[in-house]
Amino acid sequence: MFAFRLSRFRRHALVALLALLAAGVQAAGRDAGPSEAPEWSDEPPALARLLESGYRAEAGRQPGVAAAHYCAAARDGSVEGQYRLGRLYLLGQGVARDSQVGTTLLSIAAQRGHEKAQGLVSPLAAAEKLPDCLITGKAPEVLVAADSGEAVPHEVVDRFVRALPADKRRHAQMVQKLAPRFSVDPRLALAIVRTESNFDATARSPKNALGLMQLIPDTAERFGVRDALDPEQNIRGGLAYLRWLLQHFKGDVALAAAAYNAGEGNVARYKGVPPFAETQEYVRRVLAFYRAPRHPETMRG
Repeated sequence: MFAFRLSRFRRHALVALLALLAAGVQAAGRDAGPSEAPEWSDEPPALARLLESGYRAEAGRQPGVAAAHYCAAARDGSVEGQYRLGRLYLLGQGVARDSQVGTTLLSIAAQRGHEKAQGLVSPLAAAEKLPDCLITGKAPEVLVAADSGEAVPHEVVDRFVRALPADKRRHAQMVQKLAPRFSVDPRLALAIVRTESNFDATARSPKNALGLMQLIPDTAERFGVRDALDPEQNIRGGLAYLRWLLQHFKGDVALAAAAYNAGEGNVARYKGVPPFAETQEYVRRVLAFYRAPRHPETMRG
């Protein structure tokens, strides 16, 4: 699947750096403990779940299980999986320590834009040894093929919120605080806000949708919002509308998201997600972020 070649000069130069690189990663691993939760991305949920399962296995002191999940993600093209598996090979955790394999994986991730991998190896570096799990393509027995259908883990969302710029972080934290008061899962609420405005309280669409949850004038009036550019009023109005949609569509996240974007009338007219490119992409992103196809009937703070 992969093919890498080194000139003799570059190979000798790389070998000279391997010991120092591995020692540095080992020291970082001892100081930092398990790697942090995966990023909250809209990549295919099955791929994201492999990374999250690997992270939880690492945190639970099961590095062999973590390596198996990371390898499955890397085999399916996950840059994060390549980085995390490379780190385990350099540390010798869950797999036999192999600096060449680790550097190969980190080099691939660095070339594909992974910032942390770039901090360990140059994107121009190259290596030529892949782990057996990528070469054979055999899925480890510990992996579960079926999607669990669960919502995105809280620790993944919390990492995302902590990394936001200060103003956007305040808005995200307000969403997390207010959502349970409207019986809405904060993770779904954040997925909607992220897709609508990316936490920009001043956002304004060509259709005059305003603020964090992109309320159009009719929706703002319907749910008692006087100033749609006020962050708290906007969030409260958007959450009230989202709660109404979830009740109306009996917890079906795809239909509720489609209605939030295109209006409940269009969902009723087409008896499902409307065939609008914008709405279909909107629903795809919300589902990719939230992951669960159904919203719990009751959410408590």
